Formats: sequence, C-alpha cells, structure tokens
Amino acid sequence: MTLKQLKYVIEVARNRSISKAAQNLFISQPSLSNAIKELEKEMGIIIFSRTNKGIVITPEGSEFLGYARQVLEQAELLENQYAHKNSQHHFAVSSQHYAFAVSAFVRLLKDYNSNEYEFTLRETKTYEIIDDVTNLRSEIGILYVNEFNEKVIHKFLREGNLQFHQLFEAKPHVFISSGNPLAEKEYVTLTDLEKYPYLSYEQGEYNSFYFSEEILSTLTRPKNIHVTDRATLFNLLIGLNGYTISTGVISKELNGENIISVPLKVDERIRVGYITHKYVTQSPMAAIYIQYLKETIADELLQV
Repeated sequence: MTLKQLKYVIEVARNRSISKAAQNLFISQPSLSNAIKELEKEMGIIIFSRTNKGIVITPEGSEFLGYARQVLEQAELLENQYAHKNSQHHFAVSSQHYAFAVSAFVRLLKDYNSNEYEFTLRETKTYEIIDDVTNLRSEIGILYVNEFNEKVIHKFLREGNLQFHQLFEAKPHVFISSGNPLAEKEYVTLTDLEKYPYLSYEQGEYNSFYFSEEILSTLTRPKNIHVTDRATLFNLLIGLNGYTISTGVISKELNGENIISVPLKVDERIRVGYITHKYVTQSPMAAIYIQYLKETIADELLQV
C-alpha cells in the first residue's frame, strides 16, 4: 500500500468516476484501475463496486476511505512541517437551503489564511446531502429532522454509516415578503396562508414527502411552486407574495430587509443538525466551520 494508491482511491470516491479521476490525476484510466485493483487485492476488500450508474462505495470501502483520509492528512502535516511546502486544502459542505450555513462558510473563508485552497458549498437536495457525506464528497451535511421524517432519514443515515448532531430546535416560521399583508401579524395559521402561493424546494428523483425540505409537506395546497435555488425562492416570495416554511432563522446581512419570518401556529418542531461520517476523523476545517455554525445560529436566533 502506498500514499499514491490512497490518493487514487480518494480521488475516485470524490468523483464517483474512474475516467474523471484519471483525468484529474493525469494518469491513464487503465493505470488507475489497475492500481485500485492491486490495493483491493492487498487489503483483501472491495472498495468500489461497478454498476450501470457508475462507481459505488461499498460499506467496507467507506470505512477504509475514512482511514485513508487520516493517513493522507498526517502525511500532509509531515510535508508541511519538514518540506516547507504550501499545500492546497480541501473542504466541502452540503446543505439544505439555510442562510446560516452560508454565513458560517463566508466567515470560514474570510478567516482562512492560505494562498491555496479548494472549498465547496453545495446547497442541494436532501437525498444528495446524505449521499455526498456517505461517499465522502462532503465532510459535513446540514439538514433537519422532525417527528414525521426522522425514521426514514435516520434509516438512510445508518445505512451510510452517518451520525446526526443536533444544532438547534426551532418552532416553524413562514418566510414572506415584508410587503405581504401577513407581515404585520404576530403569528399566522395554515388558514391564513391558503390564498397565497406555497414555495418549496424541488427534490428531483427522490421527491418523497420524507425528503421534503419543508415540514407539513403532505398538506394539500391550491397554489404550489417548486424551485431549485434560494435566490429564485426569495424573488418569488417578493414578486408573488408567496410563502415557505422554515426555521425562522434568517440572515439580514445576506438577505436584506425584504424577507421576514413570522411564527406559524402549529404543533410541530424542527431539529436542525449536521451529519458526519462515522469512520472519518473530523478535519480542523470542519471543526472550525461547525463552531462558526453554532455561533452564527446563536446570533441569528436572538433576532427571531
């Protein structure tokens, strides 16, 4: 087993493609395939299985990749200490559409003092968040659970060797335009919302109620609009007097004064947290980001 082989398997896991990984590593596809087969033979395990949909990381492969990352991180520390070389750091987060996740990410980048880095923030679908962390494309995933979806979500987390760490619990709020007729109300009810367009994030292939980014997803509504990004959703909240349901935690610094949150009178609770891989040691970047998440959330909860 060599460091080069470990770098190879990490790159394949990151790209979920032998050909793309080979391209990034500047080696031929057969050479990469042979190197991985030799490593699997030496370790006596199957790290990747090949399917019609591409590369899939096996359960024992996930565990092996966790250890491989640790070895490469230690090797990188040695290189930085004794070879005096600048090393490009990688860090990735996958999240549901939460402004506090972006605020913490911005702070991390502002405070990170390095000439070279490659950071990624994916605001994406719920299933893809779980899949990203399972397959090590992201170190941190941010999503919510509640009484309705937690059994299904935790089933997928167990299957992916993932752990859920709660950040906070919130009462449901609606996000609406500051010009919406409901903006002056102390709270709103589901009846109050019936005549307004309901905005929700599209979940693609895994468009199940259990993967919905909004609670109360099973309710029937006369006006429904599905979007894929936060900017579009906010524009429609303003342009159409629409609404969406979320935690009530909103960043005025990022989103301005045009969007406000109003409590929704329902007997529900939202538990927002981050997920990590059970077999991957937390990197220094992840630890700092999680601390910034907690501090950002604490500051913004004071404004709710």
